[in-house]
Parts: sequence; structure tokens; C-alpha cells
Amino acid sequence: MLDCAAYHEGTPLSTSLRMDELPDTVAACTLPSDFVWVLMQNPTYEEFAQLQKVFGLHPLAVEDAVTAHQRPKVDVYEDSAFVVLRPLRYDDASKRLDAGEISLFVGKGYVIAVRHGSWPQLEDVRTWGDKRQALLRYGAVAAAYHVIDTVVDEYEAIAESLSSDVEDVEAAVFSSDVSAADTNQIYLLKRELLEFRRAVVPIHGPLQDVLRRRSTIEVPKGMLPYFRDVADHLVHARGTMESLDGLLDNVMEARATQISVQQNDDMRKLAAYAAMIAAPTLIAGVYGMNFEHMPELDWRYGYPLSLVLMAVLAFVLWRAFKRSGWL
Repeated sequence: MLDCAAYHEGTPLSTSLRMDELPDTVAACTLPSDFVWVLMQNPTYEEFAQLQKVFGLHPLAVEDAVTAHQRPKVDVYEDSAFVVLRPLRYDDASKRLDAGEISLFVGKGYVIAVRHGSWPQLEDVRTWGDKRQALLRYGAVAAAYHVIDTVVDEYEAIAESLSSDVEDVEAAVFSSDVSAADTNQIYLLKRELLEFRRAVVPIHGPLQDVLRRRSTIEVPKGMLPYFRDVADHLVHARGTMESLDGLLDNVMEARATQISVQQNDDMRKLAAYAAMIAAPTLIAGVYGMNFEHMPELDWRYGYPLSLVLMAVLAFVLWRAFKRSGWL
């Protein structure tokens, strides 16, 4: 357990609770705005057992939180909600996305965050709460909002980084130096966009349901503008992702066309050189046959004339292919 604190009407009651103090603290949280914040990292079933007993967590949600590797989702139980988020960060050096996982238990009087990995740094929830005490009066939902907002804000930053990389690839493909375009980089960006899609798309629908009051999750009216802001950021990130995906499809198609054209050019050059070699080879082949009665076989200038004829034919063919653009 990395962090544990209790809040009463937006102000912290205790900022360093121990596990054995949780039952009494939960019992003291009687107002709708009172809640307990718990942050855990890579917990085991044994470490989670007491939390499950104190807060009455659903065993299926506990199993998902401990084992991790879950798809982003929102599961609603009788008196709580279980949210799985997929935080991402983008490494500009390797052009790779690293994915983590956060599981949120949100119920009456508690928010439990289970983090797999070392980021994002959710330890700042208390610092954030000190600055937004009016918001914390809405209770556990406010703390859950901060966690979701932290993850979604990073999505927007990643979308901007991916946009920049896609623009660089597009510029390389349509530059004068076609060899600068790296097909592997295009496929790499497609794969990272797929990872981005897996994180963004599954959580978008449930969030829209909450805002439209179609979900059994009840969000106070005062918190709806904040969740709407998160939804707007999510829509922006998703729109950017879909635009980049379509643009990469076009870039990949353009690159494939360039490769095909380049291969055709290479084949035409090979065919032209083969034709240039074929004419002299034909003459040499005819005079290489050891027949007794050959034209100009005893002529003094036959051999030099054959060489000149070969050179002239090769030159004529070279000029013809040069004018046609084959060479």
C-alpha cells in the first residue's frame, strides 16, 4: 500500500493510515462527501484480502485487479463500480508506446486505485485535493475523476507526438529522396496506433453513458462538467487517432506504389541492357559457327566490320531506350 488517506467534507482527516486503522476510519465516514483513498501497487491476493473484507469488494473485480492484463472497461456492481484504465506513455527515442494498467474501485466512501507499473504518479492525489477541496466535497467520485483525468490528459500528449511522427513519415515518402522513406517505420506507427486504440476506444462508450445518464453509475450534477471535459479530451484523442490511422493507410499505399514503380523502372533497365547485349551477341554467335562457306569469311575487313556493327547497334539501341525513358 503506497498511500492511504481519509477525507471529511473535502479536508483530510488522516494522511498516513495503516491497514489496521481502516475499519475504524471507514466507520467514521458517515457523510456522502467522506471517503477513504487507497493506492496500491502490484498487490497480491493476501495483501488485498483485508481491503476486500473492509470495503466488501466483489471477488471478480478483485481477481481482475490482482492478475492485471485486463482490457479497459467499466463493470458496475450493486454498490460499486470497477474501472480498468490503460495509461500510456510515448518514448520519443524508440517511437514506442509503453502501456501500464490502473484498476479503480469506486464505491460509497472509498476509492481504491491498484497500479501495475510505476506510473502514472498517483501519489499526487492528496496534493491535488489540497488545492481542490471544494471539488472533494463531492466525495469519492472527485478522486476517481482526478485519476481518469490524469490518464486521459496523457492520451492527448501522445496523440500530438504521434501526429508529429506521422507527418515526418509522410514528408519522407513524398520527398525527392524516396530512399529516405522507411517502410518499417510506417508499420511501427500503425502498431502503436493500434495500441493507442486499445486504450482509448473501450473507455469512451461507458463515459458517454455516464454523461447521458444511461449508466447505473451516479455522478453528482456538480461533477458532470468535469467528466464532460474528460470526455471531450477523449473524443479529441480518438479523432486524432482515427485521422492518423487513415493518413498512415494512404502513406503506406503511396509507399507501396513507389516501390512498385521503382521495381518497374529496374525491370525496364534490365530489359534495355539485355536488348543492347543481345544484338552484338547475335552477330558474334553467327560468326562463331564454324561453317566453311560464310559471307565475308575470307574478307580482310570482315572482323573489324563485325565489331563496328556491334558497337553501332548497341549505340542505336542505347539512344532509343534513353529517349523512351527506359534508361
